[in-house]
Amino acid sequence: MTSMERVLTTLSHQEPDRLPVFHLVSFYGAKELGMSIPEYFSLPEHVVAGQLRMRKKYSNDCIYTFFYAPIEVEAFGGEVVFPPECPPNSGEPFLQSSQQIKGLDAPKVHESRPLQVVLEATRQLKQAVGDTVPIIGVVMSPFSLPVMQMGFAEYLELLYEKPKEFQQLMAINEEFCVDWANAQLAAGATAICYFDPLASPTMIERSTYLKTGHTVAQRTIGRFNGPAATHLASGRSLAVLDDIAATGSAVLGFSADDDIAAIKSKAAGKICLLGNLNGIDMVNWDSQRTQREVQQRIQQAASGGGFILSDNHGDVPWQVPESVLLEVAAAVKEHGTYPIKEA
Repeated sequence: MTSMERVLTTLSHQEPDRLPVFHLVSFYGAKELGMSIPEYFSLPEHVVAGQLRMRKKYSNDCIYTFFYAPIEVEAFGGEVVFPPECPPNSGEPFLQSSQQIKGLDAPKVHESRPLQVVLEATRQLKQAVGDTVPIIGVVMSPFSLPVMQMGFAEYLELLYEKPKEFQQLMAINEEFCVDWANAQLAAGATAICYFDPLASPTMIERSTYLKTGHTVAQRTIGRFNGPAATHLASGRSLAVLDDIAATGSAVLGFSADDDIAAIKSKAAGKICLLGNLNGIDMVNWDSQRTQREVQQRIQQAASGGGFILSDNHGDVPWQVPESVLLEVAAAVKEHGTYPIKEA
């Protein structure tokens, strides 16, 4: 099977030839090419070379066009900080108070150079792999993006105490999110990963999410011109699994803190699972530990399809040794061939 065939079979809750593996590697590509992180993301050709090389090296079943989370803040005119050997981060929030929301305009995707670099990389990757490999584009959810736009404390005050301003910001962010997602799909992305960490009960209570972020997700994802996957960026997922499925998402990225057997049972026939190797913990894994972790997930979640092996956060840390990623691929080839054999 091609990677695309393998993934589509899995999404249909059927068993492909082997378990799909999504190494969600973004800035790790700079390490692969021996570049600084800012240099790596400065040209689409760098990212294309990095993604294609890492796909071949680590037997990756996807292409991942995610650059860095604050690229959307950058499109709004905000600051991005590039610490060495770490994911780029947002700088000082560009919304210092809720009063500034009234004068805020959504960025025009075609006028933003950082976003255009992503789109050009997507087009080149599509030309390189065609329909043989899923290309995963990424957006920050309108509901979670304000953590970077305003800062966490200011946003929580908006969320709980200023409903009018909250709705104003959601309207702006939703328009931008839909335009950005659809531009990536038009450029060649197969699906859109909708990062929504604030949807997790790790972050806020489910009752608040249902009244706010859930309705935002339903409105937003419903306007995408292609399939979506929701990722909670290592936040716990079990309690909101049915809610995420109801947004129209085909895939749920779940946490290393989730009970894998419980979430597999609950997801059966509803939504495909993506996870849940602990990316932070992987920094310290040796060959035996990697084999054990992969085999455990294969035994607990692979049977019947509906499961893609990946890290639990959506971005493999720079400090994870390449030997671990190679060992993950080797363990899947050895133990993840269908039908799955009991250990």
